[in-house]
Amino acid sequence: MNPDHPVFSGPTRLVDIVFPGAANHHGTLFGGAGLSFMDKVAFIAASRHGHVDFVTASCERIDFNAPAQIGDIVELTGSVVRVGCRSLSVEVDMIAENPLSGVRKHCCRGGFNMVAVGADLGAWGGKLPPLPDNAGVSETDETQIHPAMVEIVFPEKTSHYGSLYGGNALAAMGKAAFIAASRQCRQTVVMAGSKRVDFTRHIHSGEVAITVPRVMGVGQSSIRVEVQLWAENLHTDQRRQCGVGEFVMVAIDHDHRPMPFHNRAA
Repeated sequence: MNPDHPVFSGPTRLVDIVFPGAANHHGTLFGGAGLSFMDKVAFIAASRHGHVDFVTASCERIDFNAPAQIGDIVELTGSVVRVGCRSLSVEVDMIAENPLSGVRKHCCRGGFNMVAVGADLGAWGGKLPPLPDNAGVSETDETQIHPAMVEIVFPEKTSHYGSLYGGNALAAMGKAAFIAASRQCRQTVVMAGSKRVDFTRHIHSGEVAITVPRVMGVGQSSIRVEVQLWAENLHTDQRRQCGVGEFVMVAIDHDHRPMPFHNRAA
């Protein structure tokens, strides 16, 4: 992967973990939290296409097929499927993945109708750009090997300087490292440490923070994961690298003691 120009093409992908705070009393992802994830992906996908501000006008055909359990990795993809003059539609799919077995199940699909707001649409002649000819075509690129994870920087995640708070940036990078390590070894892993994290630029409120994890080495019971942190301005389609860190994840047993990987060749 070229660190100066990573590939973030294709459908917008959001990867997260179902923590207890997002679950209901059944121990599964709360439906409202799932809809929030889906709406977030739809907003980013719409903004990436139109490079203007959007609001959600409606959602439709929301079908929950299977629950996501606490501890599952949830992966959401959003694709623009229809474009009008001032509105567009995004189809969003949500898949839950068991981090230990790797078993994936389709949890939900729905359509989100987004409407452009503000004066920026004038730059496009008052009309959103049309869908490209290759819309919906699945391509094999580096985002499928090292999936980029996206998150909107809302004001509550910023410091008093108006940029992404360092602690929240570290949380996003740690989450990316956890997901990459879990998928690598399919065992219970925890963060053992971080050798170094460097922040080089700010990520401002309203921008998208992108984390790109990459497994750099596998030992007896530990995995080294490099995580790049990028910022994306949804109006200009410009991206800049804002940080990089290396995290050490360790496999543990039921007593939270380090244990060797079951399959070193995984």
